[in-house]
Amino acid sequence: MRILYSIGLFFAMLPYLPRYLRRMGRSGPFGLGLTERLGRYPEALTGRLQGKHPLWLHSVSVGEAVVGSILVSRLLARRPGLPILVSTVTPTGRKVAEERIPQAEAFIYWPLDFSGSVNRALTAVAPRLVLLTEGEIWPNFLNTCHHRQVPVLLVNGRISQRSLRGYQFVKPLFRRVLDQISLFCMRGEVDAERILALGADPQRVVVTGNIKYDDEDGNSHFPPHLDAVVRLMDGRPVWVAGSTHRGEESLILQAFRQVRSKVPDSVLVLAPRHPERVPEVETLLREADFPFVRRTRLPENSSALPPVILVDTMGELGHLYALATVVFVGGSLVPVGGHNILEPARYRRPILFGPHMDNFAEVAEAFLGEGMSHQVRDTRELVARVVELFRDTAAARQMGEAAYRVLDRNRGAAERTVTLVERFL
Repeated sequence: MRILYSIGLFFAMLPYLPRYLRRMGRSGPFGLGLTERLGRYPEALTGRLQGKHPLWLHSVSVGEAVVGSILVSRLLARRPGLPILVSTVTPTGRKVAEERIPQAEAFIYWPLDFSGSVNRALTAVAPRLVLLTEGEIWPNFLNTCHHRQVPVLLVNGRISQRSLRGYQFVKPLFRRVLDQISLFCMRGEVDAERILALGADPQRVVVTGNIKYDDEDGNSHFPPHLDAVVRLMDGRPVWVAGSTHRGEESLILQAFRQVRSKVPDSVLVLAPRHPERVPEVETLLREADFPFVRRTRLPENSSALPPVILVDTMGELGHLYALATVVFVGGSLVPVGGHNILEPARYRRPILFGPHMDNFAEVAEAFLGEGMSHQVRDTRELVARVVELFRDTAAARQMGEAAYRVLDRNRGAAERTVTLVERFL
């Protein structure tokens, strides 16, 4: 059965090969971590890990790297000196992981889920324990860990409705894969029910809560290099649209044109989810005839500030949320599944999101349950809510405080998870 899976995985990867080769042409194979994805690591790295048997934390991209950083911080507070190895899939996730988990011994790219790559990787790093974040379930990797008696835990686990439907087609095979995971620490009751429906052992499924509620990084000091942004924004109504996707920016620009007609001095801070899309969004802005400036090229004085600031940096969005009058979290006006709405909640900012919040359904429900109108169905409602919150400072403040209450009362998942992880160390 695993042979059929490997063949299927190979053919599933083929459509992505041309894009990967184009990116390799720009950055080279080492820039994309090709050798690491094949389970081959430089001697300097393997030498650093020799005999340490690290805890291997896998964080696919940005959101999972945030979860991983919270867990590592709590783990090291209890077990100073515990060696940590961090893997990611995307270069963006790796950069965030390097910034947020400086205590790690090393950072690598996740090996492709073929037997050869996985065996080489596990031989090279010899982990004592593997933590997979959120929805990462890889059959060949799990099977190899099982045979090597390396326990694997799923932390902050989630199963989307879309994933549930897909896994149900191979449920008999998937049940055997799940048997090789030692513990499932799930984000919520819905996620726990879904993993049980796929065949997980009820004795190994625990609801620990969403670790993202415990993120304190945004409460750290405001970085000095953003002082100029603060001065330029001072006194202006600021709409920060964060983590936007293809098809969503055009909708937001349509909405902002209407917002500007009602609130002429307002500013839009537009932050695409993937930094490599910045040139694409620049083209959209030019086609829409919107004056704009990249965040890294801001003018010296506020009188020269155009209405749109395009964020072309990484790691700044959380701090930019702190400057917002109102926040919109992307991936939700288009059917992507939404993104983390907890980050702006730390700053007590009013938060809006669209109808597509499948990936954060329980968090969205918690916000909606607070009695505030956070969700908008379309651009018409988006315009109305942004203008309302620009004009009614009391309503904006009340909405921001409600968001923070949701955040505050749901803390504790990280400590619960770390307590469970310690049993396997």
